[in-house]
Amino acid sequence: MALTPEDVVNKQFQQTKFREGYDQDEVDDFLDEVVVELRRLVAENQELQERLEKAGSSTEKTEAAPAAQEAPKAAAPVAAAPAAPADSVDESESSSSLLQLARRLHDEHVREGSEKRDALVAEGHAAAARIVAEAEAKQREQAAILNEQKAGIEKKIDELRVFEREYRQKLRGYIESQLHELDQNAGPSGAKVGADASKA
Repeated sequence: MALTPEDVVNKQFQQTKFREGYDQDEVDDFLDEVVVELRRLVAENQELQERLEKAGSSTEKTEAAPAAQEAPKAAAPVAAAPAAPADSVDESESSSSLLQLARRLHDEHVREGSEKRDALVAEGHAAAARIVAEAEAKQREQAAILNEQKAGIEKKIDELRVFEREYRQKLRGYIESQLHELDQNAGPSGAKVGADASKA
């Protein structure tokens, strides 16, 4: 059965279940190209048939007089015979060229789709690797900052411990010196109080 432009226009495709398949816009563009090519081929075929009919009729008129004298009954079959094979040859050639065009366009679209898919997959892998590398670098940077902050805090804690130890020692020394002074001052005053009591 010959493919007509109306067959392509009215062609219905089944819906995919998981949104897999070809891009709908690309398929529509391809079908538009096929419709244009079909219409052009049909118009060209009709034009060639009209030319063939005109050429056949003019040939019949020019050869009618000599053919009538030699073989009047054989003229009609001879003139009509080439027309039928030419039509069938033209139709088969146009159909085969149309099929070749459709296959070529289909292969080109499939190849372009595969190339785009591979490019998108590669781009996705590269983006994922870049994001992971950036996250790891950021994590290492934050870990280094935290370690530096931890070292600073530990250093401050050690300094505070040293300060506390020195402060306690100084405070203990000061208190002991004050007690020692208090003991020394309390000794003579106590003796003096006893001497005054004995005089009384």
